[in-house]
Amino acid sequence: MQPQHFRFSVADGVGTIRLDRPERLNALTFESYRELTDFFVHLRTREDVRSVILTGTGRAFCSGGDVKDIIGRLFGVPEETLYAFTRLTCELILNIRKLEKPVIAALNGITCGAGAVIAAAADMRIGSESAKIAFLFVRVGLSGADMGAAWLLPRIVGLGHASELLMSGEFISPGRAYEIGLYNRVCKDHELELEARRWATRLANGPAFGLAITKRMLNQEASMTLEQALAAEGWIQAECMKHPDYREGFDANLEKREPDFRRSGAQAPRLFKP
Repeated sequence: MQPQHFRFSVADGVGTIRLDRPERLNALTFESYRELTDFFVHLRTREDVRSVILTGTGRAFCSGGDVKDIIGRLFGVPEETLYAFTRLTCELILNIRKLEKPVIAALNGITCGAGAVIAAAADMRIGSESAKIAFLFVRVGLSGADMGAAWLLPRIVGLGHASELLMSGEFISPGRAYEIGLYNRVCKDHELELEARRWATRLANGPAFGLAITKRMLNQEASMTLEQALAAEGWIQAECMKHPDYREGFDANLEKREPDFRRSGAQAPRLFKP
C-alpha cells in the first residue's frame, strides 16, 4: 500500500508517516483522513514495521482539518454527511490506538485541533521547542469532546488539566505541555527527528509481543475494575511467559548481552490475530 496523501518510509523496523502539506500547515483533507485511517489498519500486518513515527513537514505537525477543503464544505450538507465525517475522524483515532505497535508523535511545530488529538492518541509525544499545542474546538463553537479527546486527555494529564485544555482551547507552550505530562520529551528543533528515531528504534528492538500486549491492556484496563485488571494481567503475563521472547530475555541477562528480540520472536506464534 503506497500512500498518496502523505509520505511513508521504513528503515530498520521503524516506519515513518510524514504529513506533507507544509503550505497548509499539514492540514487534513477528506482524502487524507480516509487514507491515514486505512493505513493504520494496513500497518497491523506489516512485519517490517515494529514501531511508528508520526510527524510533519515544515513549521507544523498538523493544524487539523483544512479550513477550505473540510470546514467550509461541511456547511449546509445533509445530516448523514456530517455524521459520516465525524465517524471517520473518530475511526482514525481508534485505529491508531488499535495498532499494537508503539506509535511516537514527533511534534515538529504547531499542533492543534485534530492534529492535537492525533498526537494524544500516540503512545508517546516528543515535542520540539516550537511545538505549541491547542485543542481549540471550543474556540470555533464546537465541543472540546471531539475525536476521543475527552477520553484520551484525562488519562494523560489528569481531569483538571484536561478540562483546562478542552474548555479554554488555548495554545500552551512545549514547556507547559511537558510540565503537565502531555509531552514525554521536549528537545531542540534540529534534534527532534534524531530523538524520535532513537526512541522508535529502541522500541522496534524490543519484544514486539510484550509491547503489543502492553498497549492492548492500557486500552482495555481503562474500563476494568481493579479485580478485573488483576485477573486479566495474571492470565496474560502467564501467556507471555510461554513466548520465546521471555526465554531470550532470560538468556541474555545470564549471558550479560543485549537481548535479540527480533530473532527470538520472528517465527513465534501470536496469541491474538491483529
